[in-house]
Amino acid sequence: MTDLALNSSMGDAPSVQPASRPNLDKGFNPLTLILFSGILAAGMLYVAYSIYVDIDATGMRVTTYLPYILLFVALLIALGFEFVNGFHDTANAVATVIYTHSLPAEFAVMWSGFFNFLGVLLSSGAVAFGIVSLLPVELILQVGSSAGFAMVFALLIAAIMWNLGTWYFGLPASSSHTLIGSIIGVGIANALMRGRDGTSGVDWSKATEIGYALLLSPLFGFCMAAILLLALKFIVRNPALYAAPEGNKAPPLWIRGILIATCTGVSFAHGSNDGQKGMGLIMLILIGTVPTAYALNRALPESQVAQFQKTSDAASKVIAAKGAGHSIIGDPRPAVTQYVSARKISEGTYPSLAVLVKDVGDQVQKYGTLNKVPAEAVGNTRNDMYLTSEAIRFLMKDKENDLSKEEVDTLKAYKGSLDSATKFIPIWVKIAVAIALGLGTMIGWKRIVITVGEKIGKSHLTYAQGASAEMVAASTIGVADVFGLPVSTTHVLSSGVAGTMAANGSGLQMATVRNLLMAWVLTLPAAICLSASLYVLFSNLF
Repeated sequence: MTDLALNSSMGDAPSVQPASRPNLDKGFNPLTLILFSGILAAGMLYVAYSIYVDIDATGMRVTTYLPYILLFVALLIALGFEFVNGFHDTANAVATVIYTHSLPAEFAVMWSGFFNFLGVLLSSGAVAFGIVSLLPVELILQVGSSAGFAMVFALLIAAIMWNLGTWYFGLPASSSHTLIGSIIGVGIANALMRGRDGTSGVDWSKATEIGYALLLSPLFGFCMAAILLLALKFIVRNPALYAAPEGNKAPPLWIRGILIATCTGVSFAHGSNDGQKGMGLIMLILIGTVPTAYALNRALPESQVAQFQKTSDAASKVIAAKGAGHSIIGDPRPAVTQYVSARKISEGTYPSLAVLVKDVGDQVQKYGTLNKVPAEAVGNTRNDMYLTSEAIRFLMKDKENDLSKEEVDTLKAYKGSLDSATKFIPIWVKIAVAIALGLGTMIGWKRIVITVGEKIGKSHLTYAQGASAEMVAASTIGVADVFGLPVSTTHVLSSGVAGTMAANGSGLQMATVRNLLMAWVLTLPAAICLSASLYVLFSNLF
């Protein structure tokens, strides 16, 4: 044993320095903090200036500042949600590059923040309105009322509270789960307060669709990351890829490039998907406080307005044919609203919807372009369009309607025309959310980075494990974005890391896995209870 120790000390037996913990305590230099503050101030000024320009373009006269005070507070809370979302979720994107020493921690979070910013700017907007469609239709139609503000404040504050709580304990809980739970809580509370069954306050078909995406994506992340790691081991036989870092040594250049590329992909995909959740809610806030400027897409070209007339006429014929033999007297809106709320077709559903479609077409034809709709009529025109669009969405999904493929295509084209007029996102909203999410990425990331980097597996993260988890996360989120489904970056990536640990035989720290599962299970019910309680409270206060 003495000879063996002597030989080792003399260098005959090579020794590998174990991977060391990255430096997570190095703060930003003063120049970075000045730049951070400058961007934040510039972003707030840009938002204020954009709102002023949009309102001024409508020729609207300001008679009271109360709506603008509410607008400022609501926007601050909505952007605060995205800021918290940034440091809560995007820690997952940087954990792998930090723990493999591919990038220093302070540079990694700035790099990730920049690509989150780009992801938001280049997002489609489909996820934004997928989230909004979960809200009770009567609250969306009256978003400028006290109940509408109670809804927005309750769901955003509930989501922020739960996100901050789980972040404090270093738990990578899902911001997507949290927000959707908050929306469901508001819907249930609103239905109960109106004397209806609590289940009628939520579009459960859409909630189920989103729920499947949220529940299955972590399982997909776990399995696919494990399979990808095993496939890499079979195809790429370079041992360096499957080793933990030596001390503080950076990985070989080609491995470093792969890890930085996957971190970039996750950051961009996160911005593209998660950034949209705040956009839809901000648009609701704008419609509720300044409908003249934001209820209708006034930038819609005349060519699209002309196309709207064609699709409107075609859809009107399809719906009128379904309601043949029935007629209604008076306002058609209550019957259509009842159908959208309860999703049950009655004798008056088709004839009422046919009249509403004709009314919407007459309004658009009367003014020629959406830009010429007078201020006092904007809110009503927008509500009629939104209500019609939602009714058609449910009609197309209802198998009992026995619609032919041609009829479905006609209704789909008309719905697309309605949505282009009501479901739009001004560029300044994207920029504001991009700044909030990007800057949030640079703050408070440490707690969850430590959980992902140190507390999921029993051994240090290897290069291949980090790359596999991030490649799967980026592709999963990207696909979900295309289909307009919100998924959790947190759950996909942390489950991907767990999958690679299991596939590698590294072992899992079951205490951490148990805590992650607890957060996963409790997020929805906790968010539902929080938002429902806040909605009741704010409804009484307002």
